[in-house]
Amino acid sequence: MSLLTHPELDPTTSERTTVFRAPGPFDPEHGHEQVVYCHDRASGLRAIIAIHSTALGPALGGTRFYPYPTEEDALADVLRLSRGMTYKCALAGLDHGGGKAVIIGDPATDKSEALLRAYGRFVESLGGRYVTACDVGTYVGDMDVIHRETGHVVGRSEVHGGSGDSSVLTAFGVFTAMRACAAHVWGSDSLRDRTVGVAGVGKVGHLLVGHLLDAGAQVVVTDVSTRAVERVRSEHPEVDVVAGPDALVGSALDVYAPCALGGALDRATVDALSAKIVCGAANNQLADDGAGHLAERLLERGITYAPDYLVNAGGVIQVTDEQEGFDMARARHRVEGLFATTEAVLARAAEQGISPARAADHLAEERIAAIGGRFPYLRR
Repeated sequence: MSLLTHPELDPTTSERTTVFRAPGPFDPEHGHEQVVYCHDRASGLRAIIAIHSTALGPALGGTRFYPYPTEEDALADVLRLSRGMTYKCALAGLDHGGGKAVIIGDPATDKSEALLRAYGRFVESLGGRYVTACDVGTYVGDMDVIHRETGHVVGRSEVHGGSGDSSVLTAFGVFTAMRACAAHVWGSDSLRDRTVGVAGVGKVGHLLVGHLLDAGAQVVVTDVSTRAVERVRSEHPEVDVVAGPDALVGSALDVYAPCALGGALDRATVDALSAKIVCGAANNQLADDGAGHLAERLLERGITYAPDYLVNAGGVIQVTDEQEGFDMARARHRVEGLFATTEAVLARAAEQGISPARAADHLAEERIAAIGGRFPYLRR
């Protein structure tokens, strides 16, 4: 990436964007097309919007509201996340590129209608090159507020023409991909009598548990939140609970489903796993210190790893369906396509003797190269 300078978000100005653009065809190794710094003194908004690629269409990605220690931390996060969205959208078959936004601050104390509306005006100023949605620290109600300033937002409430909680189809997508993994490993997509360990039973994890039990699986869970565990046990008393991630990883599992924070798969975890499949909803599951090496280590151990940005794409498929007038049956049908995509990724990995993570990247890049526009998406 070639950012010529790194401007501070100047608190003495009322509203400003600083834009760097690198137009041209998709380049998987270098450069974001655009990075926009946003500041509104009146509301206290400080935000960064990163557009990684518009080769397949407008960049899509959620808005993360988080108290980053420094602006450099915020920039690093938004650049990493926006690149990941390019690959997620491409592999999911969407006509979108990758983008992301971060708002610097504590959502518990800094979020306000004025701030969200100022942010919405910045999104609108990009003329449709970036479409925003929910992420950490932002919710459906926030998207409704942002929508008052821009039409380039998905993940709204149903009363405002949106699809509501995207965790519904995120969980279904993980379950669908898990069945494809089972077919690859055991020759049948049935999960009946398989033991699945779910680490994290929040919005997505607890819905995944329901799908697994309906399919006849045995489910073991853990979560740092006692309330989350109690909710699952009240709905599904047959579920087993263990004390923490280490205990879950050390259990006799057929499938391990990380559904909480990123970095769930470090070297110690990979070496301790008894599961033959890793397939979960958490983002960035491979710990940052050598993600490629961890993917190779999973391959060496004979563990089938379903890349997280593939299997958790159900949510982004759900919210993008809003652009056609949301229809749950249609969106669910599209999410069912993750079965075939997962099959294709695992088949490519087996044919070439590479990790599924590398195979997924290759398939995403091939789609962008084959059908992506020669020039970035411009306002039209």
